Amino acid sequence: METYPLKSITLEEAQRLQFRIVDTVTRHFSGREILGLGDLGVVPGLNKPTYTLKVEAVLKDLFHAEAAVLLRGAGTGALREGIQAVLRPGERLLVHDAPVYPTTQNTLHQMGVELVRADFNDPVALRACMKKEKLNAALIQYTRQKPQDKYSLGEVVQIIREEAGDLPIVTDDNYAVFKVAKIGSELGADLSAFSAFKLLGPEGIGVLVGKKVYIDEVIRKNYSGGSQVQGFEAMEVLRGMIYAPVMIAIQNEVILETKRRLDAGEVPGVKAAVIANAQSKVLLVEFEKNIAADVLKEAEKRGAAPNPVGAESKYEVVPMFYRLSGTFRAEDPELENRMIRINPMRSGPDTIIRILKESLENLK
Repeated sequence: METYPLKSITLEEAQRLQFRIVDTVTRHFSGREILGLGDLGVVPGLNKPTYTLKVEAVLKDLFHAEAAVLLRGAGTGALREGIQAVLRPGERLLVHDAPVYPTTQNTLHQMGVELVRADFNDPVALRACMKKEKLNAALIQYTRQKPQDKYSLGEVVQIIREEAGDLPIVTDDNYAVFKVAKIGSELGADLSAFSAFKLLGPEGIGVLVGKKVYIDEVIRKNYSGGSQVQGFEAMEVLRGMIYAPVMIAIQNEVILETKRRLDAGEVPGVKAAVIANAQSKVLLVEFEKNIAADVLKEAEKRGAAPNPVGAESKYEVVPMFYRLSGTFRAEDPELENRMIRINPMRSGPDTIIRILKESLENLK
């Protein structure tokens, strides 16, 4: 299998990013405020906690955006709010010709959105589709939706801008933030949505950054006190983001080293190993026999996580040995019998190799 993983930032670049995040924090908070846990409630004139507003200002500057807002519902909620800000029920949405992420599909189904599909891997086909179809908005997923995806999000945004001018573009940046150099809104999209939970933050908090006109609409719709992200949650988002870039870069190095060792034949029974963004950046391990389900059972006995919590959340420390993502399975159901995905989380290559080797030996 040939895959086209996204280019990750290096450990040195991640370190510089951490320093930039901290520097941005110091420009919005006093030292005493940074040591606080945050306030609660709807402050008069702000309709949200003061600390939440300050964290949103940090995010706005960090991602070079006009505005940012923290939302309930994690990445799914942020993406839903972003889509609803640019698109009305029943309108037409440009998407990639691939399986749509299930939670996103739910949002689109509930809105009665008409999907117009184009192959983002083929610039000529994308341009032809845009010249032919009447569109109201576009949705681009940053990470891969099927194994053969190789499109550059920045190039897709550029083509849409050239063919449709100011057509609203929303990008699903889940599993890409702090792994790549720039997120969708920094590459010309109107809105970028992602989960703070995947960046060592608290459960259930999503982030939406981009054009102020759309962010303001989202804030207006989420006016009630119960919809507000509280100050202590916002501070958890901030602390998680400070540590996330370096952690993610180390994780990428572990993936590269583990692949090198598997390619060298260190684990008998492994046919191939490829790196893919499915949806997290992971190692896809293919076995010589259809034993994927049995390997997953054996790996769990040896300490591997059998399922995600938030996919790279603060709770996930051991390597995750898991079935292929839903979008990859939808593209080729047969892969599930002989292939698994491994996310190192906070582990090193020795742990992954040991669990794989012991699992396969026990199956013999």
